[in-house]
Amino acid sequence: MGPAATLTDAQAERGLVRLARLAPGMALLIGVGAAGKLLEALTDRVAGAHGVRLPHGEYILWAILLGMAISNSVGVPAVARAGVATYEFWLKLGIVLLGAEFLIGDMLHLGGIALVLVAIEIVFSLAFMTMLGRGFGLRPKLVSLLAIGSSVCGVSAILATCGVIGADDEDTSYAIAAILALGAMSLVLFPAIGHALHMSDRAYGLWTGLAVDNTAEATAAGAIYSDAAGRVAVLAKTCRNSMLGFVVLGYALYWGSRGQAQVVTNKAQFLWRKFPKFVLGFLLLSALASVGVFSPAQRDSIRNLSRWAFLLAFAGVGFRTNLRELGRQGARPFVVGTLGEIAIALITLGLVGLAVRVGSL
Repeated sequence: MGPAATLTDAQAERGLVRLARLAPGMALLIGVGAAGKLLEALTDRVAGAHGVRLPHGEYILWAILLGMAISNSVGVPAVARAGVATYEFWLKLGIVLLGAEFLIGDMLHLGGIALVLVAIEIVFSLAFMTMLGRGFGLRPKLVSLLAIGSSVCGVSAILATCGVIGADDEDTSYAIAAILALGAMSLVLFPAIGHALHMSDRAYGLWTGLAVDNTAEATAAGAIYSDAAGRVAVLAKTCRNSMLGFVVLGYALYWGSRGQAQVVTNKAQFLWRKFPKFVLGFLLLSALASVGVFSPAQRDSIRNLSRWAFLLAFAGVGFRTNLRELGRQGARPFVVGTLGEIAIALITLGLVGLAVRVGSL
């Protein structure tokens, strides 16, 4: 047997070992997701028998609640933790597959509006959260992490920034805890506000994509409202995510100039390293769908795969929401985050309302 064959066998063995390590957690995600679908069917049947109509996307809430119940009671078993952590992969896969739902013409129209509003949202969020954090006397790098987390893509933005600005673990954990707590609240508050205001699917989806920080929570909050709102929320949130590298670079240059972070020498390489690559996959599938590569049956299959990928991601959102850990982090970052998120939600709601009134949406 030659060296090439030996290398291939070794790689295959490592792959099988890794799959075995991930299998228990992935099975747990699938089980919770399937249980969410079963509970939706059961509660819909009971509610229908009493003439009650339950909200759209109920299975999403069930999957998240079941994950939270396990995480906050018995906890996620150690053997399943690695597999449960794959929920971010399933989220990104779902977003990539959702690209087949958007034709380039639709993306140019809605995406153009979204990019303009994203630019306004990011500038406002960074400025307001920085002012608010300083006013409450938070540590400067904690202020930076809260600002970038609320303006771009939540926990992902915080994790992408903490290392390059030299933030310590305590500041990082405070910022993540505040963003996670607020993201969990958005799953209930945003759909309720959207229904109370009788928002259209496009308007609500755009607002959710602009205002909710974490990609998983933005996707879930949109899908709870309607499938169409969920698709628009993903598109708007993807536009926000694409700005991550530029915002992180700005903070890296700022803290580097103050001698409190490593100086960025190759800006182009830095931007590529921080750019969320799944955005490219989303655009690729949209381009393929626009030129007719997929048949209607194939698009239906891709749509179903996307929904299942999202379901696993939503189960993971529940598993990562540990209420005890959030409660240990202290009140001030949460207060700053709450006030900032209220302001961001109101401003973006006003921007979306303006877009509706001028006929751009």
